[in-house]
Amino acid sequence: MLCEEKGCVLKVIPINDAGELLMDEYEKLLSERTKFVSVVHVSNALGTINPVKDIITKAHAVGAKVLIDGAQASSHLTLDVQDLDTDFYVLSAHKLYGPTGMGVLYGKKEILDAMPPYRGGGEMIKEVTFEKTTYNELPYKFEAGTPNIADVVAVKNALDYIGELGKENIAAYENELLQYGTEALGEIDGLRIIGQAKEKVSVISFVVDGIHPQDIGVILDQQGVAVRTGHHCTQPLMKRLGLVGTSRASFAVYNTKEEIDKLVTGIRKVQKMML
Repeated sequence: MLCEEKGCVLKVIPINDAGELLMDEYEKLLSERTKFVSVVHVSNALGTINPVKDIITKAHAVGAKVLIDGAQASSHLTLDVQDLDTDFYVLSAHKLYGPTGMGVLYGKKEILDAMPPYRGGGEMIKEVTFEKTTYNELPYKFEAGTPNIADVVAVKNALDYIGELGKENIAAYENELLQYGTEALGEIDGLRIIGQAKEKVSVISFVVDGIHPQDIGVILDQQGVAVRTGHHCTQPLMKRLGLVGTSRASFAVYNTKEEIDKLVTGIRKVQKMML
């Protein structure tokens, strides 16, 4: 949208076949003309954990601002925006077991102070006259009108729940499920796991020879197994990998190894039905 509106030039960091960013190529893309760098902390399609701290440091070296999309990272990884030194960090509440349509935008104070409000309404103003309006201080400047108070409270409860479980405990358990699932799915003939990054969260995307991902999802659904299928809002990635899409199993703190066994059984049933 910014390219269409402002004439920005979009440059894309390439990846290797494992789904990892090529950092040497990233450095070549940076210059004094680079104004903004935005990457996902964790790939929703592959589970890859990107080296965001290094990405931020290199971007700042050329004077660029950085936004990290942490939607997929927020429930899996311990986050410290000050340690990352990112300019902006965004995440979605529903990825944290909270309500949909809610999220968090973190920004450095000096940047947010310099930014104009994007929406008008009550509370975001300090003084109003017909001649001039002065805007309120942070965070009110960006909170026009009556906010969705009930869901904000629910977000806090979701964060408290994760805090009680402990991010370290969640990560350890999910990694255990990831390893178990990777080994179990790897034993299925004709199944190929897409995304073999050295650092990844508990997401396994896969394709099965001769079967469309949509068919896999429909038949698994009939067996009570939920996966997501398609291009996962990452069509350029699918094109890079030479795929029409994948099936993706996501493991969270509430999942079990027995459920992974049911997934494996379900995929074998799909193969018997379709091949």
